[in-house]
Amino acid sequence: MGYNYFSHYLIYVGIPLLLGMWAQFKVSAAFKKYSGIRATRNITGAETARAILDAAQIHDVEVVQLDGSMLGDHYDPMNKRLCLSSETYNTPSLAAVGIAAHETGHAIQHARAYGPLKLRMAVVPATQIASQMLPFIMIGGFWFGIFALIKLGVICYGILTFFQLITLPVEFDASRRAKIILGEMGIVRPGEEADGVNNMLNAAALTYVAAFVAALGNLLWMLSLSRRND
Repeated sequence: MGYNYFSHYLIYVGIPLLLGMWAQFKVSAAFKKYSGIRATRNITGAETARAILDAAQIHDVEVVQLDGSMLGDHYDPMNKRLCLSSETYNTPSLAAVGIAAHETGHAIQHARAYGPLKLRMAVVPATQIASQMLPFIMIGGFWFGIFALIKLGVICYGILTFFQLITLPVEFDASRRAKIILGEMGIVRPGEEADGVNNMLNAAALTYVAAFVAALGNLLWMLSLSRRND
């Protein structure tokens, strides 16, 4: 049992963890590279976001700065706030305009009632509950040997895996919109600038794939434990 336990953990959890670390390295390296390259239009991430929102006739979304937050950029659909890290908000770099355009893509999805985004928003409460329960399930299931909790862990990881799965089309579509809009509005030029933004957004997409693989790996691991204890 010890060997099987370790080997299953290594396959289902260890390998996805390495994939996640590699994806994070890729996006960090891309951000570092393209944050040092100024966009021709010389506008910041905040100015990019506002320009895209205005062009899309979206006037009820606030663009705010997150002080001290590194790569914490996100769109808050509940409060209609586009939250940009200080680096993205204030910098006229390819990385900044790419990230800002991506997050603005989520605001456009929200305004256009994009189906996968609506589904992800609906799943958020269940995801939050599952995330809060998991530490107690892990402690009770493994430290105290309450194996019935492992079945509950399977359900929780199933919810988290589903959330990560529906996140993929949401994020890919936001990047697709960003690439198109930046070109159409002339914020980045065709060629090296467009390629730089594409590379930045493609690297970021790897992190979402890695998050899904990690969630799926944990689900499969919990399922294997549940079956061995039946």
